[in-house]
Amino acid sequence: MSPRHVLLAVLIAAIWGFNFVPIKVGLEAFPPLLFASLRFVVSALPAVFFIRRPPVAWKWILMIGLAIGVGQFGLLFIGMRQGMPAGLSSVVLQTSALFTVLIAAGLLRERPRPAQLAGMAVAFTGVTLIGVDFGHGSPILAFLLCIGAAASWGLGNVLMRKMNQSTDEPVDAFGFMVWMSLVPPIPMLALSLIFEGPSQDWHAVTHIPLSGATSLLYIAYLSTLVGFGTWGWLMRRYEAGTVAMYSLLVPPFGIVAAVVVLNEHVSALRLFAAALIVGGVALGSLRRRAVTAPDPLVPAPAPAPAK
Repeated sequence: MSPRHVLLAVLIAAIWGFNFVPIKVGLEAFPPLLFASLRFVVSALPAVFFIRRPPVAWKWILMIGLAIGVGQFGLLFIGMRQGMPAGLSSVVLQTSALFTVLIAAGLLRERPRPAQLAGMAVAFTGVTLIGVDFGHGSPILAFLLCIGAAASWGLGNVLMRKMNQSTDEPVDAFGFMVWMSLVPPIPMLALSLIFEGPSQDWHAVTHIPLSGATSLLYIAYLSTLVGFGTWGWLMRRYEAGTVAMYSLLVPPFGIVAAVVVLNEHVSALRLFAAALIVGGVALGSLRRRAVTAPDPLVPAPAPAPAK
């Protein structure tokens, strides 16, 4: 990659790492399920009129939209609302790459490579350390919800793999992301009305503070449309593994942003555990000619830690 494009890839990783800060801020203004629903409404509605629908069956858009939109983002937002720190969330969510390998082994009968097994052992050791440390003084449910979000993302990755195997031409990931975003709002809003209540939702949308509106716009436009659109452009110019390795910078950026902006405390144990997780994902992503890793926002087309 040229130096200019390297800087661009690092910038996108920084945007995605910082993304967990506006999520945390936005959750102070919106109930989590409503916030997740609005995130997809705002990002999808303008773009869907300008982006051609990918030539895939609607069943794939529906299933992946439920796994990624409702499962990943719904559980992530609830977990962060329940107390999961923004910095740790950016780290734990990266284990989706390893859940992808596990789910692919079960559903697609794909045998994990030795590097993937070693990476899983290292990364899940880090997850265990965070869970033990987090459970001492914080609600362990918040941590488990974040793990569930990573697993849902892994399921979405496997479904993406199945979808790509069923089509004759590569699916444009950016266009698919836009159209997939049409799926989550309705079930998310229905769940919000049931569990969060109409009165709470109504109050949230009629009393939106500037911080909440800014957070929503950042997540929907800068992090999703600008971030993923630019990432997809880089993917088309360079090998996927060359570009995707820069997504491993997302957790460090997420931790630093949470410490600086939200004044989150990160203990030495949690930093060590975060290093194990990022290192395990990197190890599990090793290939002969590339290192690949999952993006922090959208599903990868392959079940191995790839996008």
